[in-house]
Amino acid sequence: MEYLNPSFTLLLVVLTFLSGLIWLVDSLFFKRRRMDRAIQKEIKRVREPVAVEYSRSLFPVLLIVLIFRSFLFEPFKIPSGSMIPTLLVGDFILVNKYAYGLRLPVLNKKVVSIGEPERGDLVVFRYPVDTSVSFIKRLIGMPGDTVAYRNKRLYINGEPLETVELGRYTSQDVKCATPRRDAVRYSEVLGDVTHDILLHSSSGSRDGQWEVPEGHYFVMGDNRDRSNDSREWGFVPEENMMGRAVGIWLNFDMNKGCGDMSRVGNGIH
Repeated sequence: MEYLNPSFTLLLVVLTFLSGLIWLVDSLFFKRRRMDRAIQKEIKRVREPVAVEYSRSLFPVLLIVLIFRSFLFEPFKIPSGSMIPTLLVGDFILVNKYAYGLRLPVLNKKVVSIGEPERGDLVVFRYPVDTSVSFIKRLIGMPGDTVAYRNKRLYINGEPLETVELGRYTSQDVKCATPRRDAVRYSEVLGDVTHDILLHSSSGSRDGQWEVPEGHYFVMGDNRDRSNDSREWGFVPEENMMGRAVGIWLNFDMNKGCGDMSRVGNGIH
């Protein structure tokens, strides 16, 4: 499971609003009074109240950070292995927030339509079961699709996806963890995207068939046998979409004190 609690965004919105409000109110109602009193008393240097001084300094910085995170790119950290081998535990990624349209921070309400999710995208979305949590998965099924999973083979609208076995997933593939002995890597063609998945021979298939309703999407983790996804809890509503993962800017697993700098700067597909 990948997640990020969006409470930081709410805190950023509140701090930006309060600092801007303090600065504005002071500029409109109190700054001129201080200046007039200083002139009357022949005071050369007028000190601002501490709250006003901090607000004036912080507001532009907070506003820039809020705009960048809300409408351009937002950083996320991957804390679990459900997207292995594409994303590893400890990957810090950037998510394109305008790929699917501009949305208001916190409310996640779309105000400008730009693009739409496409099959094969690595999408970040609000978890339908608990919208205070954000997930990242691969978009498998589009609205109107029939998605089936049988004997660890994925079918879309009755057609099996092309897969090629690449061999066992070993410690040479990942520096900060020891892969399970039964992990096998495959290449899978999903629409216009070719990506790798991981299957475990000791795990069951979790077979099923799903009809994707309009305005919803079907998502799965690339670590197919170790992912909590649409096979368990259903579909992702369009309004829950937050953006598309585009790149890795750091890898460091804080629990193990281990990082892989070779992943820095890698694109995500």
